[in-house]
Amino acid sequence: MPEINEQADANTTGGGAETAAAVETTEVAATGHAPAHGADGNFHSTDANGNKHIIVDPITRIEGHLRIEAVIDSNNKIIDAWSSSTMWRGIETIVQNRDPRDVGLMTMRICGVCTGTHYQRSVEAAEDAFNVTIPKNARIVRNLIQGSLQVHDHFVHFYHLHALDFVDVVSATKADPEATAKEAEKWAAVAGTTPYTAGTTAFKAVQDRIIKFVKQGRLGIFGNGYWGNAGYKLTPEQNLIGVSHYLTGLDVQRRMSKMHALFGGKSPHPQSIVVGGVTCVQDIQNPARISLFQELLAETTDFVKRAYLPDIYMAGTAYAKEATDASATFHASDHKGTLGKGVGGTGGGLLSYMSYGDFRLDDTGFYNSALLLPSGLVLDGDITKVHELDEAKITEDVTHSWFEGTGAPEHPYDGTTIPKYTGLNKKEDGYAYLKTEEKYSWIKSPLYDGRKVEVGPLARMVVGYVKGDEKITKYVGNFLKRSGLPITVLFSTVGRTAARAIETEFIADEMKVWAAELAANAASGDLRTWTEFDFDEVSKDCRGRGLAEAPRGSLGHWMVIKDGLVKNFQAVVPSTWNAGPRGPNGEVGAYEAAVIGTVVANPEEPLEIIRTVHSFDPCIACAVHIVDTNGKELAVYKVDPTCAF
Repeated sequence: MPEINEQADANTTGGGAETAAAVETTEVAATGHAPAHGADGNFHSTDANGNKHIIVDPITRIEGHLRIEAVIDSNNKIIDAWSSSTMWRGIETIVQNRDPRDVGLMTMRICGVCTGTHYQRSVEAAEDAFNVTIPKNARIVRNLIQGSLQVHDHFVHFYHLHALDFVDVVSATKADPEATAKEAEKWAAVAGTTPYTAGTTAFKAVQDRIIKFVKQGRLGIFGNGYWGNAGYKLTPEQNLIGVSHYLTGLDVQRRMSKMHALFGGKSPHPQSIVVGGVTCVQDIQNPARISLFQELLAETTDFVKRAYLPDIYMAGTAYAKEATDASATFHASDHKGTLGKGVGGTGGGLLSYMSYGDFRLDDTGFYNSALLLPSGLVLDGDITKVHELDEAKITEDVTHSWFEGTGAPEHPYDGTTIPKYTGLNKKEDGYAYLKTEEKYSWIKSPLYDGRKVEVGPLARMVVGYVKGDEKITKYVGNFLKRSGLPITVLFSTVGRTAARAIETEFIADEMKVWAAELAANAASGDLRTWTEFDFDEVSKDCRGRGLAEAPRGSLGHWMVIKDGLVKNFQAVVPSTWNAGPRGPNGEVGAYEAAVIGTVVANPEEPLEIIRTVHSFDPCIACAVHIVDTNGKELAVYKVDPTCAF
């Protein structure tokens, strides 16, 4: 990594693709960075109403790149936004005319993070098409693999992709370690436990490391933040707690990943799931392997309960004002789509949520069994009613996507994937802008009964809570009671982040039950892991779908099979639901709606935009550039997967 003053030079000369905002070494302790824009430090052009147009591009995900364009008014409030993916995957065309039993091995490459869940969905689509019910051991093992992914993914997302949107690292250098230890005890008590990191000495050691980095002008993984931005709300002591858990979490997440590999064979890209069951027979019948899984799970759960949840209570309280500011929520009266109710706070978005449901609890078949996470929809912020899921109402539209279509939204079984790139606008300043009235994204626009919905941990917790699910109601209720916050706090960026933590604790606790169930079943002598079927017979003419909940939300794979080969395949992934562009009638997408209404403390440092987009967990891993409407590059930001900026 170059010296920070070298990064400043790179920004000045326009070579900032590898750099953060310009930082003078002598200024780090005070502000964390210096502006990388014109001498006056302001936007150089606005429209007649004082509105500024900014581009955040690319915000990159593992499976592609994300671009956000936003219009900010003279009060620094975002009044419009557009979400665009600028890379085409084309997985749907790659798997055509392939053996359906092999599709999972290809579709897991859709994403480098949640590989196993794509793998499993394609396998289950084939099993549904073939009418195959897997054995009990296979069901439990798949739950444990998926659960391990869910817990690990949520944990890494918060600490290493999202927490530093709330935590000011440089501020931690000013903390009193003794006061920090007391603060940690305070928030652990709120969570009903004791602090994972305790004592003045432990926090002083972490602080000394940070101070050393700062004095040397080498912040390393912390070198790309907007330190000192007014959008940060935590005290120096709270920031030191957050940084400490960030660093400890690097080791904890490594042990979490081992759980995924124990039954999956490796992580990422597990190999043990096949059409009809699983192949990890030796692991199932070996008590030592199950015992190791339980040991790793206990370590994981300990950190979740004693660090992750206390940190969420701490951050939720510090950011409670913006999380309950109804004036900052999306209102569709100014945009086409579902009408926001004016509840919740910054980042609330659509207020319409969907869950396919997940984690089979019995062996009556994929779409007949009881589910740990229930399916359904909560619409328009109405928390008095749950609508039952009707798969026939799921469609994708390409009006604003770079694909050819049939002229109407298509159900995934009938979906087409024919690219039709129409390009971007070119302005006199030389910068390309989205054609927002036309096609502007490689992501299709999924619809449920003609409307946009949000998917993900927040959707799952809201649907479960409103549906009256006993376990989810308990976990969500505990969070609300201990935090002292109203249920409407869930309808915000903070609430979306909290829902992910709530779900992490819930699933970790349930995995303990599943591991014991697997051990007991194997001890009883039942070692069945695969259901036999006649492939030539069942694959003549059929179709099936694999619907479940990936870490980021509702995931569906639809497969049409003819004469033993895949004739059509469509994957509608969580990021398609959330990051999709406008619908056929201008319906605003989930990312777009969540960003609209947000107040940005400093438009040249879009901390609030990134915080809200990160709350959906889009796996950001590359660089962010910002330009104003006059085409001047204001700043270049390195988005590091370990730093999330």
